[in-house]
Amino acid sequence: MKSARFSLFCFILFISARTYAASWTSAMSMYNDLKYPTDFISFDYVNPNAPKGGSFKEASIGSFDSLNPFIVKGNAAAGITRIYDTLMQQSADEPFSMYPLIAKKVKIADDFSAVSFQINPHATFQDGVQITAEDVKFSFELLISEGAPHYRSYYAGVENVTIDSTLQVTFHFKEVGNRELPLIIGQFPVLPKHFWIDKSFSKSSLIIPLGSGAYKIKAFKAGKQITFQRVEDYWAKDLPVNKGRHNFDEIIVDYYRDDAVAFEAFKSGEFDYRLESSAKRWATGYVGEPFKKRSIVTEKIADKSPQGMQGFWMNLRKDKFKDPKVREAISLLFDFEWANKTLFYGAYTRINSFYSGSELSTEINISDAERDILLPYKDQLPSSVFTPIKPIETAGDGNVRLQMRRAVALLSEAGYELKNSKMQNKNGQQLSFEFLLYSKDFERIVQPFKRNLQRIGIETSIRLVDISQYINRLNNFEFDMVSLRKGQSISPGNEQASYWGCDTANDVGTSNWVGVCSPVVDALTENLIKAETREELVNTTKALDRVLLSLHIVIPQWYLPAYRIAYWDKFSHPNIAPYYSLGLDTWWSKSAEQEGTQ
Repeated sequence: MKSARFSLFCFILFISARTYAASWTSAMSMYNDLKYPTDFISFDYVNPNAPKGGSFKEASIGSFDSLNPFIVKGNAAAGITRIYDTLMQQSADEPFSMYPLIAKKVKIADDFSAVSFQINPHATFQDGVQITAEDVKFSFELLISEGAPHYRSYYAGVENVTIDSTLQVTFHFKEVGNRELPLIIGQFPVLPKHFWIDKSFSKSSLIIPLGSGAYKIKAFKAGKQITFQRVEDYWAKDLPVNKGRHNFDEIIVDYYRDDAVAFEAFKSGEFDYRLESSAKRWATGYVGEPFKKRSIVTEKIADKSPQGMQGFWMNLRKDKFKDPKVREAISLLFDFEWANKTLFYGAYTRINSFYSGSELSTEINISDAERDILLPYKDQLPSSVFTPIKPIETAGDGNVRLQMRRAVALLSEAGYELKNSKMQNKNGQQLSFEFLLYSKDFERIVQPFKRNLQRIGIETSIRLVDISQYINRLNNFEFDMVSLRKGQSISPGNEQASYWGCDTANDVGTSNWVGVCSPVVDALTENLIKAETREELVNTTKALDRVLLSLHIVIPQWYLPAYRIAYWDKFSHPNIAPYYSLGLDTWWSKSAEQEGTQ
């Protein structure tokens, strides 16, 4: 018995040593490839001497009825997360690296079974109360229990959180080997326990929340406008991660019900900045005196981040979309080439990947590395996964007869028959579905698609709702087909489980919009999360991409690897743009610049 106790004691010591052998560091990255040294002054993409002052006014479409961005209920105000700081700050010119913010030091277990954070003793909430380990633990447990469902999925790998001391906290993980999870925890927003302890967190409200970030809420008019004010005594303003950022005294967001109205308001000077999403408007609308005189500046800035997948997403929870042959048949009738030439002035490239615009995107031919990853699942996958991907292409002249014939054949294999100009199942029910939209501009894109579907007997309709209704219906699966973009990280990981996992398919408010549930996808996602090298991560992501494409859950649309922006000539920005973002938080006011030179 004594020997058994001694062995157990030695085993515990071994596990403890193995888990906590790592030393404290001031930054972390996925594969120990940090760009910035410990003593760095500022990020390369900022002007560390940017003047503070002035205001920045932008627009948002729709409305808002909540000031809590962490729950499903309500539609949170745009930009509300800027009032919160996270444990660490991600740089915008590296795939995934984190530097000190609320946490000044981090320690990752050798086997990635835990991560500990030392909190900066100067870190405070905006009421001056010190941020402690108790706030970190409280925030985690609050988001898991009452926050939006994706938090439970995103942080599913966390076993528990322990408070080591007033300013030190440790997250213990359920499994070893998850390299990304420590960095995900580093992105964790810290909420004040003393503020939320006696309030209802899960209920949508317009209570002004207490933050810890560079901005606080100054004023708002529900559904119409919100104003953020720079915190003068912000505790972290001189940290390297914040140098040259958060330069405006005020940031104002005005709400418009319609994007066309918002564009006219922008040209009239009602707000300062616009990110343009319409190729037609970019090609034809930015004309007139303000543009001739350069009072309004237009720029096209390269977007080097992954473009993700933008497309028409089908709700697989509906019986009509359960057969992949039906989904593929419908996909064939979207004529991108015609739309690009006729509607978009040839501005776009067809999306061919869930990770488009990056090294993570799979190629037409399967690589040896992808094949090796997918072979264990060969019996569970369609043979097409192992053959060259065949992009859907048309001549762009509106003639889709070949695609129609292929679509009819696929539908016939799925048990449908074209009878009396209606595509009917064996029970005589016509195949029909509804496009759910929140932008009237998108109707011109859907109408030609509708006509092509009608030609093979598929009945479709369009339902246009406001953004609040749209989000509510999406969250509660009350849709047939929606048009959305799912962005991606250059370093995908744990969030992929919430995008595609069986565990999240039927959670209200899930990020798994269409309800994907595939054992192979789950297994590949798990392998991706545990990748030990960048090469392994890339190859596993490509394999996952190939499998997702074979499911035909989305009809790919288009992307433009650039930001189209326009702004009134009131601002300056650094010469170096951040690699993976637009970097609006690095801009500054010309009026503040002139005041500083007087």
